[in-house]
Amino acid sequence: LNKPEWYLTQVLMWIGNHAKFLDDKIQPILDKAGSSVNAGLEFSRGLVMLILEKLAADIPCLLYDDTLFCHLVDEVLLFERELYSVHGYLSSFPSCMHILSEESCFQRWLTVERKFALQKMDSMLSSEAAWISQYKDITDVDDLKVPDCAETFMTLLLVITERYKNLPTASRKLQFLGLQKELVDDFRIRLTQVMKEETRAPLGFRYCAILNAVNYIATVLADWADNV
Repeated sequence: LNKPEWYLTQVLMWIGNHAKFLDDKIQPILDKAGSSVNAGLEFSRGLVMLILEKLAADIPCLLYDDTLFCHLVDEVLLFERELYSVHGYLSSFPSCMHILSEESCFQRWLTVERKFALQKMDSMLSSEAAWISQYKDITDVDDLKVPDCAETFMTLLLVITERYKNLPTASRKLQFLGLQKELVDDFRIRLTQVMKEETRAPLGFRYCAILNAVNYIATVLADWADNV
């Protein structure tokens, strides 16, 4: 259960190793028979169906172990990325995202994603470098003077988007968007709390860093507004 990468990688190797044989030997037979079947894609589809069976059997066993469950989700997302980008798998075919979208699994994924995002926010705001810009010494790069915590937070949101963007239904994606909105609001509250501590020195280093953070986040969110 703690090594889903073993069978996921094995399947990717089988797909890659058989590609030339399927294209050179099997596809011409199908073409000659007037079939519209793509041998390579059908081979991939068959192997993915085996993975779906394996996942359906494994997930109930690790649903309440955060570490194992997170590792499984991470490995499945990496597998899916390679399956589509390297092997040309079709979005209309069955995929692992359908298993991750099933109610009990999906709600657990959402819960774990929220838990680890909040932990990440705790650590980024308690870091000594939280209010310092990574590029403070490079004047032509850093017009916005973005503090490290704001940049890390927006990267966190972007990573979450990358993880859920291939979910098969809009309703599931919207639930993840709801999580991101919660995180933005949580970060806003945290900034407000820090700002209240700094009101005596509104021209101080940290107060200005908070304003820069808010400006940066608003700017990036506006840039993302066109991303359906």
